[in-house]
Amino acid sequence: MAMDDTSEPDSPVRSAYPPLLEAAWLYQADQVCPEDLPMTAAQALAVGMDTPTLCELACLPRHADPRDIRDTFEQALEELGIILPDHHMARRYALRRLATRFTAREVDLAELASDEWSDVEVETAEEQAFVALLPPCSCCIEYTLGLDEAAWKAQLQVAACALVSQSTVGPPF
Repeated sequence: MAMDDTSEPDSPVRSAYPPLLEAAWLYQADQVCPEDLPMTAAQALAVGMDTPTLCELACLPRHADPRDIRDTFEQALEELGIILPDHHMARRYALRRLATRFTAREVDLAELASDEWSDVEVETAEEQAFVALLPPCSCCIEYTLGLDEAAWKAQLQVAACALVSQSTVGPPF
């Protein structure tokens, strides 16, 4: 399971969504480490979101029990009226976010290699084209591509750009 830090302070790709809202979507897609959620809560407090449970979450240490962090996170979202998306939509959003990060050169080829995307239920031709090019593991890159890594990278870049340019799947504003 790949985990993403939703804060990514040095990232040139900035989400159009408030950190807590994006974290909710990535959380449902299994793309957020529980230990990162207290910092996300602190960022939400800094931009003016405020509930007692959000404050409690922001005060939890990174090494707190992951179940406590998850429970507190879900309660804070509920207090703020943020509804967790269904897993399917969250995974499609995470896939599109991966494509966005790849086109911005935040993710290298080895980081794209994961069998976690093979089971995502794609709904568009752009999603299918991108997923079809993702290898199940890093050893498969060399095995399946041989010496044609440059051509694969170019195809992946085209597929990622097509996916990023399609209508957005993600949190509502």
